[in-house]
Amino acid sequence: MINFIPIFPLGIVVFPGESLNLHIFEPRYKQLITDCFAESKPFGIPTVFKNGLSERGTLVEVKEIVEVYADGKLDIKTKGVSIFAILEVVKNIPEKLYSGAIVNYPANEENRNILLLRKVIRTVRDLHAILKLNKEFSKPDEELLSYDIAHHVGLSLEEEYEFLGLLREDQRLEYLKRHLNKVLPVVNEMEVLKDRIKLNGHFKNLSGNFDI
Repeated sequence: MINFIPIFPLGIVVFPGESLNLHIFEPRYKQLITDCFAESKPFGIPTVFKNGLSERGTLVEVKEIVEVYADGKLDIKTKGVSIFAILEVVKNIPEKLYSGAIVNYPANEENRNILLLRKVIRTVRDLHAILKLNKEFSKPDEELLSYDIAHHVGLSLEEEYEFLGLLREDQRLEYLKRHLNKVLPVVNEMEVLKDRIKLNGHFKNLSGNFDI
């Protein structure tokens, strides 16, 4: 399917199913949000890199306008819906301050490999335990998708964008598994190093077990 959507480019990656709270202060985006909420229409968040607008993004719905400030700024709650690919950017829309894009929606397969999912979840929790983080997922483990996990594993913006381009759930889980297998030993070693550094300057209670 091909259609036209308003776009709100941001330097983040939003995943389908993700809840995202935004503070809106630019006039063009205040207009965009007001229009979309009034008409119950979604808008697109394509990722912005240093070299400009990317070709992929996520369609999001405005779930709630939480607060409207006296100067017109907005606090809103949104939720990611689906991935889109930009075919053409429409910079000027009549009587609008914001831009739009003609997009299509690539097929996205979400059949899960439960064993692989469980392995990834266990490894994420191992990572969080090492980092002494207490983060809970918003769903029971058996209902999780890779999108629910991806922001919890320390991917860079570029890696999150690469992840967004994977259109099969088994590919996405494998991507997370490889990332975790790469970073977990490094993080583990850093924690050991931190413990060694903490010992410097402390009085050490050691017993001599070598006879001379």
